[in-house]
Amino acid sequence: MRPVTPRGFRDVLFQEAAERRAVTDAIGDVFDRWGYGPVETPAVEEYRTLEAGAGASLEGTAFRLFDLDGTLLALRPEMTLPIARLVATRLVGQQGPFRIRYAADVYREHASLRGEARQFTQAGVELIGVNGPASDAEVVSVLVESLEAAGLIEFTIGIGTVEVLRALLDAAGGDAQWRGQVMAAAHRGDLVGLDGLTRLAEIDPAAGQALRAVPRIGGGADAIARCREAVASVGCEGSLEALARTWALLEATGVSERVRVDFGILRSFDYYTGLIIEAYAPGVGLPLGGGGRYDDVLAAFGSPMPAAGFALTLERVHIALRAQGIEVDLPGLDAVVGGEDTAEVLLAASTLRDRGLRVRIAAVSDPSGIAAEAAREGAARAWFARGSGLSALDGDGCETGEVAS
Repeated sequence: MRPVTPRGFRDVLFQEAAERRAVTDAIGDVFDRWGYGPVETPAVEEYRTLEAGAGASLEGTAFRLFDLDGTLLALRPEMTLPIARLVATRLVGQQGPFRIRYAADVYREHASLRGEARQFTQAGVELIGVNGPASDAEVVSVLVESLEAAGLIEFTIGIGTVEVLRALLDAAGGDAQWRGQVMAAAHRGDLVGLDGLTRLAEIDPAAGQALRAVPRIGGGADAIARCREAVASVGCEGSLEALARTWALLEATGVSERVRVDFGILRSFDYYTGLIIEAYAPGVGLPLGGGGRYDDVLAAFGSPMPAAGFALTLERVHIALRAQGIEVDLPGLDAVVGGEDTAEVLLAASTLRDRGLRVRIAAVSDPSGIAAEAAREGAARAWFARGSGLSALDGDGCETGEVAS
């Protein structure tokens, strides 16, 4: 038997794993500076819990399994719902708001022909217990700072709002089946399909025209003004007020330089109620991450609270860095230490580590082999343990005369 990894899963080897950890740490430092505290949740949740929060959009995306008690479980397909469940069950009665951060693996099922990853790492934040443009602007600002800290030079944050679409659907007069078809087309970015659905005879013509126009609007503050004009005949201008105030805050703090308004953005999960966010970078065909406002999710868990957040997919951030030719700064190996007396080698290496150095013990004892291993591993120095001290080796394994006590 020759073992293989399952479809959609892969091993991550030394260099890539080290780079991903460095990027995760850099992003996590931003979360810390904004006052977000770390939590961890189980890799599995009860399926009914996820279903209560995500609704129909969960179907077909979750790995499902039964435990020995016959309970239907699912590997978490994202982190928002587990965090919401945690807050609704573990933080009841505590004073909010709650600023929560995480970095965790998530799992999503895909059809065999799609070739997408079925396990990836999300790093993100959730701001729970506070509503309004200030909290929306905070979430967007944390996202911008996180991508800058990761090292990306070129990226754009797209923001929109699901409130406009929901208001137009209410005004259009279609039945539940039609609304579901429109939402599905919008999630897919299928503007042709959306055009056809909004031209049906039973749909209010003004609402239908607005539904066709709004997803094609993008830009800055001008995009919000154009969207107001597009929905004015339907009386849905109020659905833009929160986004307009959020944009004003982003402009006032200089964050809007990285942000673009895009009314065509819709996230794949149906639980979003207001702000929607997606992050993009050249060279990556999919969003680096996204999120938004999901004020109804915690109510489904019996603990109603407003909430907003985002999650970045670390693998895509890493791909974006490579596409932009940006090297992740990694600490190198400081030294390789070897010698003929194992106890002396171990003691010498321990002494160097106590000084804060990264030290590897050589697999061989001869000086030339120690020097060769140091070169192969990219170590700054090669040392030969001798008695109570260390003798430096050159590239050929010859002692240079430099001694470290």
